[in-house]
Amino acid sequence: MHPDSPIAATLVCWGNAWLTGQAGLDEAADRVERQAGPQLVDTGDGDVPLRAFLADLRIEGMSSLRLALPVAGDPLGLSGPPAFNSAAIEAGQATIAVLPARRVGLVPERDRRGSSYEGVRWSTFEASAATPDVPSLAEAEHALTRAMQAATDALLGVEGPAQGHRRTRLDHDGLAPGYPARAHRVAALAARLSAVLRLADDRGLTSAQVAVRGQALRELDRAVRRARVAAHHAITELV
Repeated sequence: MHPDSPIAATLVCWGNAWLTGQAGLDEAADRVERQAGPQLVDTGDGDVPLRAFLADLRIEGMSSLRLALPVAGDPLGLSGPPAFNSAAIEAGQATIAVLPARRVGLVPERDRRGSSYEGVRWSTFEASAATPDVPSLAEAEHALTRAMQAATDALLGVEGPAQGHRRTRLDHDGLAPGYPARAHRVAALAARLSAVLRLADDRGLTSAQVAVRGQALRELDRAVRRARVAAHHAITELV
């Protein structure tokens, strides 16, 4: 799936809302399906509906869902093994289910069948129990603010042709119930900045200007991804 799709984030925030008693399983699954259509999970023994898969993990003791938004060179939210990391980096996103004795990695991909069916099929992987290096919400918010200011300063110094204003779809419906206000604020800002990043256009710029712009946008993208991960994990810090 394209990394701009928020489906892994939607699963994490509504799944955690369900696990903390802020929403029902049906409501959580409906929210994910509303975002991207029918959801199936490849368990290795066949496909099962996402809500049934989550219910089975809950019986096994699943306590939370974690979000990974990795790119090549920055495996944010991942801690292995290589097969899971590789699939997650290719997709640009993944969800990790935390259970008492193991971790289950879930990587989404578009599931198109015929001319009318389109949903998501999640591949399952063994995931490492090691804790990934992710920031706290406070750290992520501070870094996002600094990166936003640095990017603004850098981009204002790059003169190029006026590119006008293009509309872009904001793939963010807000976090699920139960998240702290700070997490809602950080997630909303990260979503807006992610939309801005998708509009970046290097046409008409010199190679030097492209280099300056590219560095600023890469740093902002890193801060946006870290802020999104921290915001989606914030509910688990309350329990």
